[in-house]
Amino acid sequence: MAYLLNYTRMPVDEVLYDPKLAYSMHLALGGDGIHFTALNHNSGVLFAKATENGDGSLNPKSMKNPWLFQLPGGGFGVAAVRTGGDGEDDEESRGCVLCFRTVDLLCYEELGLLKLGTDYVEEVRCGCKADSGEITVTWKERNGECFAVSVPGDAWRPSADGGLAPGSVPEVCGERMSGGTVEAGEDPADGKAAEGCEDRAAGCAADISGIEGAVPHNILEIPEETAVRLRQKLLTPCNIGIDFPETVEITGPEELEAYRATAFYSDGTSERKRVDWDLGQVDFGREGVYPITGRVHQEHFAFPVAENRADPCVCRWKGKYYFIATNDADDNHTLYIRVADTLAGLVTAEEYLLLDSTTYPGIGGLLWAPEFHEIGGKLTIFHAATPGPFFCEESHVMLLREGGDPVCREDWSAPRRVVKADGSDICEAGKEITLDMTCFEWQGKWYAVWSQRQFLPKDLGAWLYIAELDPDEPWRLLTEPVILSRPEYGWANNHTFVDEGPFALIREGRLYLTFSSAAVDTSYVVGLLTLEESGDPLQPHSWRKTNYPILTSRSVEGEFGTGHNAYVTDEDGNVWNTYHARPGVKGSRSSGIRRVHFDIDGEPVLDMTEDKDAAEEYHTVRTRLIVKCP
Repeated sequence: MAYLLNYTRMPVDEVLYDPKLAYSMHLALGGDGIHFTALNHNSGVLFAKATENGDGSLNPKSMKNPWLFQLPGGGFGVAAVRTGGDGEDDEESRGCVLCFRTVDLLCYEELGLLKLGTDYVEEVRCGCKADSGEITVTWKERNGECFAVSVPGDAWRPSADGGLAPGSVPEVCGERMSGGTVEAGEDPADGKAAEGCEDRAAGCAADISGIEGAVPHNILEIPEETAVRLRQKLLTPCNIGIDFPETVEITGPEELEAYRATAFYSDGTSERKRVDWDLGQVDFGREGVYPITGRVHQEHFAFPVAENRADPCVCRWKGKYYFIATNDADDNHTLYIRVADTLAGLVTAEEYLLLDSTTYPGIGGLLWAPEFHEIGGKLTIFHAATPGPFFCEESHVMLLREGGDPVCREDWSAPRRVVKADGSDICEAGKEITLDMTCFEWQGKWYAVWSQRQFLPKDLGAWLYIAELDPDEPWRLLTEPVILSRPEYGWANNHTFVDEGPFALIREGRLYLTFSSAAVDTSYVVGLLTLEESGDPLQPHSWRKTNYPILTSRSVEGEFGTGHNAYVTDEDGNVWNTYHARPGVKGSRSSGIRRVHFDIDGEPVLDMTEDKDAAEEYHTVRTRLIVKCP
């Protein structure tokens, strides 16, 4: 068995770890119930959703004092005190606790509020009675009084409308308890702990000295296989071994290129790696056995690869690599392209001016987030531009003429504003803006996803929209826009309400859409939406949003405000993530490149640094080369 610590954190400040991040459920694992290792970079894994007003604006929410417990029949429940975004009282939650259900402690479903009383709830504890399957809920109110009530075991069962199961949740106060403490699983009928409850009070046992800012709430005993799964998903994988055939029989050096080393990782996955061999002692004109040594090939990209370049995108087009990004060095008034024969060559490649704010009428500045996309064999660039005012920023498309050179600005068409099927604007300039448009092909159709923000009559924040795209006229949508995602979690509405920077990655029949959220300061993060093979992209319920971000300022030391990423696949089949981050809290937005690892479920891992990808102790590879004359 293993032990799981449920905790929140003390906020640090608005730069490093503020209340919207700290007031979420965090998890740590231990083997003895006392010493624990934080998961997910000591960041939250469960956040409360914002609520919506009649005008579409959102009210940010956070949580305090979460309690994690096992549900009858399997799975886990969470009850927590819901607060406002910064931890203040939430009037909507007076007398209530917020409830969640999870099967695997990774994907959580928010069920809604459980009404317990009339005063603010300060603490809540839940336990399962093994004999009856009932759930005992005990809580302390602000006035210091404690209450308890038993509810049916299916109280944490989701209903058809996403709320708690109808009729299963009492809406009256439970029985008042004597004393001022609330014990896990306590049955008010006999004053004893509920039989079979495995919760333990955390504060008296957990050693949290190694977990910065931890505020423990409870410890749950879980099966070792569950702990293994959490480690696989919530700890960054690292290289733990390498394998290569002991002997290889070939007739020439080109045959050796087909062989790959297999790197093994701590999450149970493996990757095939190219090897750079030392063949100086091998005579391919003479049969024999030659012991040879090589090193696992690894591209090196020191961060940053390009300073003052944000929203980077790389594509591979007709055997060459091209790099483009937002230019922060001149306040976003130009777009430059780099070209190289290799991905690594882009770091030092010359830049060629593609577009500036004086080239075309109607393109006056704020050239943002350019992306390469090949559609029907034609190379395009999606980007945002404005005639001048910020409030007129809109998505545009440029097309490379047939046979054109991507680094020659004259070979690109003038930017064309993206419109609806009937030719009308997506939104009214001056009141709403569109930006960060991307596109992808899925099951024979093309789709566009973009960020759209309404400023008037009220700022609603930036939301993600999706529509089918015409591949013959990629500046034209074929269907009405559908809302895909809103900044509903604390990590997405941190400092501002923003979902933006979407980019698709399709792998093994599944579509991953990463996007960026929060302000473009140290709070900027990358979130994840997932669509299964049978899913319809235009149906929001077909997408699964991961409750926590997958790349943050805590993911890689020295990189702050990570976000707005894109992907490119190299000639060896490796997928690379291009992103921007700040080299220091006050550093400029700058571009980085890192290999994408795919975990035990095939989901993208964006925080595997080079030392974890290929550990130095496993870099050297040896084999016996048997040379046969043809």
